[in-house]
Amino acid sequence: MTITVQTKSGEFKFETDEEGTETLLFAGLGAGLTLPYECATGTCGTCRARVMSGDVEMAWPEAPGASRLSRGKGDVLLCQSHAKGDCLLRVPAEVIAGDAAAAPRRLSGRIEGMRKLTADVVDFEIALDSAMDFAAGQFMVVTSSAVTGGRSYSMVNYTPETDRIRFVVKRKPDGGFSNWLFEGAADGSEVSLFGPLGKATFRPGEDGDLVCITGGSGIAGIMSILDHATQDGHFKSNSGWLYFGVRTLADAFYVEELAELVEKSGGALQVILALSDEVASAPTHPEHPSIRLEEGFVHEVAARAMGEISGQLNDRTIGFVAGPPPMVDGAIRVLLSEAKLPPGRIRYDKFS
Repeated sequence: MTITVQTKSGEFKFETDEEGTETLLFAGLGAGLTLPYECATGTCGTCRARVMSGDVEMAWPEAPGASRLSRGKGDVLLCQSHAKGDCLLRVPAEVIAGDAAAAPRRLSGRIEGMRKLTADVVDFEIALDSAMDFAAGQFMVVTSSAVTGGRSYSMVNYTPETDRIRFVVKRKPDGGFSNWLFEGAADGSEVSLFGPLGKATFRPGEDGDLVCITGGSGIAGIMSILDHATQDGHFKSNSGWLYFGVRTLADAFYVEELAELVEKSGGALQVILALSDEVASAPTHPEHPSIRLEEGFVHEVAARAMGEISGQLNDRTIGFVAGPPPMVDGAIRVLLSEAKLPPGRIRYDKFS
C-alpha cells in the first residue's frame, strides 16, 4: 500500500505492508521520514495527522493523545493508525526524507535476566535477533502478545552495535505491561521491538557540562547518557551533575553503578539523590559516600542547587530531563529559570 504525506516541507510517499499490520508512524519512520512523535504509544498526541482520502483505522481510539483530535475532520494519531488501502495524509510539521538504511526498524528479542531492584522496580535484558546501534538516551517501543499495546522504554546500557539491551521498569497500579513483568512469567518471553527512537541524546564530541534531572525509572536513559559520556572521556574537560529523585533511600537503585561512574569520571560527575518522602539520616549514602543525599522533590532539590552551581556552568551546558510528565515540566522550569539554559540546550522525551 502506498501512503502519501503532505507536509510543510513537501510531499512524500512510503510503502506499508499490504495487511496494514504496521502503524503508519512506524512505517513512515522506517522509510526514513522524520515524522513528528514523542511517546510513539498514544499518550502525547504529537503524531497528529489528518486523513484527506483513503481508509485509516485507529487501533486505540481512546488513547490519551487523541483527546485533542478533531475526529470529525479526519484527525488520527499516526502511532495508533493502520491503513486499509492507499491513502493521503496531511501532517502539520516540517518533514525531511533521511537515510532509510539508518532509520529505526522492527526487531524481535527475548526477555532474559529479570532482576528485582526494589519492591516496585525491575530490570531485565533483551537478547535481540540481530545487532543494533543506538544513541545514548534513545528508547524502544516494546510489545508482547501477552499484553495489549506497546510501551516505550529507554535503554539503560550503552554499547555500540550490540545484540543485548537493558531496560528498567517501575510497576504502576494499572500498568498492564509492568504487572505482567512482576507476575514472574515474562522471563524467557518473546517480544517485538521498534526503534531506536528519541532525540534526547548524548552526542559524542559535543563539548559542555551536563545537568541531568530525573526521577524513578526515568533514570534509564540518563544512565545510558552518563555511561557513554564517561566512555567518551567527556568528563576530562567537563563537569556533570545528576539529580535523581526517589521516595526513600530504600527506593533508590543503580546506586552502585552510579558510584562507579563518579569514580570513573575522576569526581567530575556529582550524583545527588533527592528523597521526597524521607528525612536524610546523613549527608551521603551510607554505602557509597560519593553520592550525596538531599530532601525534597527532585526539581526542588535541583532548584536549590542551581544557586550554588550556576556560576560554575560553562556556556555550552546541556540539560537532560527524564521521568513522569509533571516532574519533567518542573525540571524544565528549573533549567530555564534557575540554570539559565536556553530552550535549545534542554533535551527530553516526555512519555509515561
